[in-house]
Amino acid sequence: MRPELSALRRGLGDRDPLDRLTLRRTGIGPRRARSVAARRPAGTAPVAVAGIGGALSPDLATGDVVVADVVRADPLAVDAPAGEVRMPDADLLAAALRRHGLRVHVGPVVSTDRLVDGAARERLAATGALVADLESAWLLAGCTGRPTACVRVVADTAAGSLYRPAVLRRVRAALRVLPVVATGLTEWAVAAGSMHELLLASPRSFCAGVERAIAVVEQALRRHGPPVYVRKQIVHNARVVADLRAQGAIFVEELDEVPDGALTVFSAHGVAPAVRQEAVDRRLPVIDATCPLVTKVHAEARRFAGRGDTVLLIGHDGHEETDGTLGEAPDRIRLVPDPAAAETVQVDDPQRVSYLVQTTLAVDEAAGIIDALRRRFPALVGPGSDDICYATTNRQQAITAVAARADLVLVVGSTNSSNSRRLVEVAERAGARAHLVDDVSDVDLRWLAGARTVGVTAGASAPPGLVDEVVAALTALGAREVSEHTAAVEDVVFTLPKEVRQP
Repeated sequence: MRPELSALRRGLGDRDPLDRLTLRRTGIGPRRARSVAARRPAGTAPVAVAGIGGALSPDLATGDVVVADVVRADPLAVDAPAGEVRMPDADLLAAALRRHGLRVHVGPVVSTDRLVDGAARERLAATGALVADLESAWLLAGCTGRPTACVRVVADTAAGSLYRPAVLRRVRAALRVLPVVATGLTEWAVAAGSMHELLLASPRSFCAGVERAIAVVEQALRRHGPPVYVRKQIVHNARVVADLRAQGAIFVEELDEVPDGALTVFSAHGVAPAVRQEAVDRRLPVIDATCPLVTKVHAEARRFAGRGDTVLLIGHDGHEETDGTLGEAPDRIRLVPDPAAAETVQVDDPQRVSYLVQTTLAVDEAAGIIDALRRRFPALVGPGSDDICYATTNRQQAITAVAARADLVLVVGSTNSSNSRRLVEVAERAGARAHLVDDVSDVDLRWLAGARTVGVTAGASAPPGLVDEVVAALTALGAREVSEHTAAVEDVVFTLPKEVRQP
């Protein structure tokens, strides 16, 4: 409708993304939509459909915004286009609109050939569609190879009859939202016109220690049934924790939250001896999911401290792994979190000094601190092999190479993931803009403006599926080439603890 187009243009103001977007008034209904689609210029320019729609879900209120992740036609509509149009980048656009203060839902949009009410509306609602319109499926038919978006602002709600005086008031309310929608569509259009190539760093995502820890909890749930208590997050990733919680895992901060006799799992980051003793004292059945590489650091800490060394632990204060290692010999171990601390840390005997490293640190960061310590303490002794885990090293090497070629790097991982945050820092030191994202909805379209080459990796605790979602969204947004840089091939597998090992 003309009022919809006018509202969108008001939102654009002086901005002019129209060289990137096919934005035209179609009029109402499939016939007019088909006519406009037939005149659409050939090519790969983005196409966005925006306007008002009718709610099918009772959860939608007037003024709510629906960003389609799929658009399909009502199969009972006359001349309904076959198939459906999927938008894997819907979460990107939805996140942009939320940042502008809108209440946004992501889900299916269904297009029909007439206004629907009563039983017809109920039939469409039963398909799972959130909103109905009269044009989108016809406008987007034949858009293969183009970035596409569909945004509908709810006018009439699912409750009550469509034919009532309040509908006009609701339409006016929906039209007032469209200028804000135009702002988000501008960001989407600019991003869709920017990208040329995706570079995927490999290896990325789960390491052997993370896979083992997750498998421990899953096997414990299968064998013993829920609940299974886990001290701290099993690994530092919100999606993993949510998935395991849905299966019956209960995450606690300390053992005093665990009921007597309840099966308890120690997280991949390890625990101090005092925690183990508390579990023994309470007779809690325990399965230890500590990463074997962290267990190695604990053993080295005991060995160095046992021979009388002052042990300098290079790591981050408050991280669960460093807390556990410090607990092995609290009177003998000193935490060295940065180069400044390396210049001031005190030791009992400069001739009896050793160091250990948190497994998830940046390689270059740790090397700088070790060099500073060695200048002060020439007799400094290190572990027999590097403490920084193979997966951390491999992922940092891969993203260093990718970042050198990228305008922007996206690291998939949670904010409490040390190794994920280090990947961001490594990418920045290699010269790229870099951001940490928990999932695809964290990607800000404004970051993509002007970024022709985008690198993607994931921390060792981030599920591969999250990376796949980001790659699918960026590809849908217009990335024309996807290539992979492999720094190493990983084939490490850690044996499960005997308590959950298959017979």
